[in-house]
Amino acid sequence: QVQLVESGGGLVQAGDSLRLSCAASGRTFSSYAMGWFRQAPGKEREFVGSISRGGATTRYADSLKGRFTVSRDNAKAMLYLQMNSLKPEDTALYYCAAKLGIFGPVDKNEYDYWGQGIQVTVSS
Repeated sequence: QVQLVESGGGLVQAGDSLRLSCAASGRTFSSYAMGWFRQAPGKEREFVGSISRGGATTRYADSLKGRFTVSRDNAKAMLYLQMNSLKPEDTALYYCAAKLGIFGPVDKNEYDYWGQGIQVTVSS
């Protein structure tokens, strides 16, 4: 079992930056690729970005490239999502997820564990 707890969400204004954190506990964090997803009201949960278990490889949703950055600290068992130039359409519940393996897939159904989610609201 892997327990994931997100933090760092909140209400910000358009153009602001925000960093989400995800604390992992349980199994060896460095054995898991990690991903970030988000879900807006009335929409499906969508891929934001992912990072390989060693941290060398990241991938992002095309629409978010250049604004969002995923990173991890395996020594601290922490995952991060740096979000810059936030827009109202970034408003959503953000989730971190873990997948046993090397690379983080885009498909949410391939992940093994999920956090409870944290709200990010961007006002215009």
